[in-house]
Amino acid sequence: MGLSSPGIGSNLNVNDIISRLMAVEAAPIATLDKKSASYLAKVTAFGTLSGALGTFQSSLSSLTSLASFQTLSTNSSNSDILTGTASSKAQPGTYKVDITQIAQAQTLASGGYKSTKSAIGLGGKTTINIQLGTVAGGTFGMSGTALPNTVVTGGITPGGLSINNTAIATDSSTRSAKLLADAINAKSTTTGVSASAAPTVTSATLFGGTGASNYGAVDTSGGGTYSLSVGGVEIAAQASGLLPGDAGAIDAATLDAVLSGSNSVTQALANANITVQGTAAGGDLRFTNADGSNISITEAVTGTVTGGINNAGTANTGYSSTTTSSISLQSSNGSQITIGGSNPAAAGLTAGVGGSYQNATFTQDGSRSSGNIVIDSSNNTLQGIRDAINKANFGVTASIVSDGSANTPNHLVLTSSATGANSNMRINVSGDGADPADTEIANLLSYDPGGVQKLSQKTAAQDTLASVNGIAVQSSSTGISGAVEGLTLTAVKVGSASITVAKDTAGLTANIQGFVKAYNDLSSQIKALSGYNEETKVGGDLLGDSTVQNLQASLRRQLTGTITGLQGTKLTSLSQIGVAFQKDGSLTLDQSKLGKAISNNFSDIAGLFAAVGRSNDADVTFMSSSAATKAGDYIVDITQLASQGTLTSSAPVPGSTVIAEDTVWTVKLNDSVPTNSSNTASVKLTAGTYTPDALATLLQASINGASNFTDAGSTVSVSINDDGTLKLNSTKYGDKSNITLTSDTGTAVSDVFGAATSVDGVNVAGTIGGYSAVGDGQTLTGGPGAPTDGLKLEIKGDTIGSRGTLGFSQGYAYQLNNLAKSYLGAQGVLTGRTKGLNDSVKDIAKQKDAFNAKLVDIEARYRKQYTALDTALSSLSTTAAFLTQQFAALNK
Repeated sequence: MGLSSPGIGSNLNVNDIISRLMAVEAAPIATLDKKSASYLAKVTAFGTLSGALGTFQSSLSSLTSLASFQTLSTNSSNSDILTGTASSKAQPGTYKVDITQIAQAQTLASGGYKSTKSAIGLGGKTTINIQLGTVAGGTFGMSGTALPNTVVTGGITPGGLSINNTAIATDSSTRSAKLLADAINAKSTTTGVSASAAPTVTSATLFGGTGASNYGAVDTSGGGTYSLSVGGVEIAAQASGLLPGDAGAIDAATLDAVLSGSNSVTQALANANITVQGTAAGGDLRFTNADGSNISITEAVTGTVTGGINNAGTANTGYSSTTTSSISLQSSNGSQITIGGSNPAAAGLTAGVGGSYQNATFTQDGSRSSGNIVIDSSNNTLQGIRDAINKANFGVTASIVSDGSANTPNHLVLTSSATGANSNMRINVSGDGADPADTEIANLLSYDPGGVQKLSQKTAAQDTLASVNGIAVQSSSTGISGAVEGLTLTAVKVGSASITVAKDTAGLTANIQGFVKAYNDLSSQIKALSGYNEETKVGGDLLGDSTVQNLQASLRRQLTGTITGLQGTKLTSLSQIGVAFQKDGSLTLDQSKLGKAISNNFSDIAGLFAAVGRSNDADVTFMSSSAATKAGDYIVDITQLASQGTLTSSAPVPGSTVIAEDTVWTVKLNDSVPTNSSNTASVKLTAGTYTPDALATLLQASINGASNFTDAGSTVSVSINDDGTLKLNSTKYGDKSNITLTSDTGTAVSDVFGAATSVDGVNVAGTIGGYSAVGDGQTLTGGPGAPTDGLKLEIKGDTIGSRGTLGFSQGYAYQLNNLAKSYLGAQGVLTGRTKGLNDSVKDIAKQKDAFNAKLVDIEARYRKQYTALDTALSSLSTTAAFLTQQFAALNK
């Protein structure tokens, strides 16, 4: 097929003609494009409006709760010592706080080990039981031995003793436990260690033994004299020339007569702080000095004398002895004590680091979880023990610390996860069934403040101790709450400071100013999008749009309405706090009027902005509401109170209950139907003999220590009822609250609870405002379709029937937030409008595609027609040229 070019032969401009014709045909596309651009402009405008409304909603989020408007400011006179925060329940004022002790966690450490990966012991199955509780009585420190005889004559040379690297000022005059204790206490501020001297007690066999009298009758008939002195007090004297039995002669009976009466001798002994126990005749005569001073006993003899101490008729050449005592050291903060110096043995002490609880008792805290950790050949290394303890999560964290030494640098360190005096550790180590515990594991981990202490306490568990306005308070953490209602104090270090609580008027003012600004910003954006500019004669992309008009009208209607449902308040409108509309539709704030409202009605301002529920029953608490909840006063009527699942013993528990070795019970707590394995745990009880209260503590701590219960947030409480029965109950309320116990090994459940049966919990039931409500545990929620829809209340107390009236109101910020939600989000009005516009744009695009396809056909038809015309004209032109040529030839 040959090439052709339209118009060459006919001089007809076919392309231009077709182009002009197609321009006319394509004119509707411009209309579609204009319409699409208009829709897209509205989409953009709605996007801008959504953004502005979203920003407005974000600004409301902090204004919908009571806390945002009832905040109180706190100011500390010294924040390095004390800080504080106040809730709306606190009372403005100044509180003076003296902090004498800061809470800390207990830390225990093992001896050193060469490797962290080498096996400890033989790998026999050994169970570690970790308990947390309090230590009472006794002291933490160390006890020395009686001072040696060399001290009696030469004292303790300077530098002979140091405590915690501080030299104790001793010299040749330091010859008794009392004087040594005084010297140590003189440095207690520096060392953190105080000392007490044990009472000095003479030997129980000095004047006799095994019931036989060893004090012989004194005989001075040979011309001698005799005297007996105790602590420098002469208690008896015999002149020369006396036979036993003569008047004035001394024997055991005469000694006892003097020492048991009221006379100058006994008074002199009392003045010397010396007391008497036993009798010479009975052979158990002893002397005691309570303050730890030495007691010297001397027989002074001249000439020929027989009888006296340990003498029955043989010659007495005189006797002298001095009895010394020992000292005990107490660490003020429960940490180890370092003993040093050139001769600590002179003080009855041994050089090195030591310290333990002495004469103390441990009481388990039932509110703290307890559990068992198994150590065997798979984990009997420092690393394995550390990891097993940390995985168990029983309130103790384990770590390995190296002291850098060459031979045995690695120490297992255990730290209670919480601070406070109730976080002391007790670690029991037991075997498996008849097999005893691995000896090396027991020597590593056994720790009982009231018994064997293989681990060393490095830091003592202690509470924060303080006084608030002169009233002593304490807390297990650095935070002190409850001392002053609504005020939480945080102790930073020991010292004195004051906390001033005041109404946070600045914060409240800023919140209201923020509300006004947020509304005005939204209003300005709406005006820009939907208004008409007189100067430019251009309207906004949403001018006349009904959605925007409805939004604007709803905003103004809600802001000009009156808040209802507010009980006992004088504030029901924004105008009462100085917020009002101006002519241009924006809000303005009268600072003077706001300041007056803050001064007179501080606690009521929150009700103007937030959702508020107030009940005249203290045990009925407003929790939350939904957008469907209507403001109003609603009578609360309760037909059933929520309860907890319980298991109570069938009879009072005895004074002591024995839990056998290897006692394991299966516990199901808050289980469902069908049963869920995560609600079941195998609980091992520590063997021992328990009082009723101790048994309750054991059960509570052991069950709460089960890891799957901890993960699920399920706990129990165990107590002894007034009738002596043992009650175990789930702390959860409602029909999902239940508990059952099943025996596995050891002591049976029936041995403790008898023929007891468990009782499941029930949900609270009742109505709100006469409308049906759904109970879940202790919460009662208004059902759908009613004015109380979504109104959630917590019902406590023990009263059935009418529980007073709850007034519910929706403040302006809360209402506007709900309004914003209805316009935003996946189901919001703006989302729907934007989707509709985008769908219209898509439809126009489809119309354009269809029309463009049609234009292709039209252009093809035009080209076919004009190409045929062009061909015909070209042929006629050729014919015309031929005829012209022929006519020209004929004319010639």
